[in-house]
Amino acid sequence: MFGFSIQKLLFTVAAIFVVWYGFKWVGRMKKVREREARDRLRRQAGTGGGAGNSESGESGVAEEMVECQTCGAFVAATGAKSCGKEECPYPG
Repeated sequence: MFGFSIQKLLFTVAAIFVVWYGFKWVGRMKKVREREARDRLRRQAGTGGGAGNSESGESGVAEEMVECQTCGAFVAATGAKSCGKEECPYPG
């Protein structure tokens, strides 16, 4: 009853084979999905689409900031707007 037989041995080998290649297949599919997601994000960043873009439409571009002498807040060096205080050096 609990002895070895060729059918039990073949079934065990087949089960190990199926599980082994199943894990390999799942791993490959995960890598493919990650690569596709990374490529999709690169395409969106290259065309200016997608979330997280600045007002100019560029993604991943650093903008220089300067400190306002009046209120101490940091504002963009180009296109800065007034903070609303009388002595603010920025227009608008």
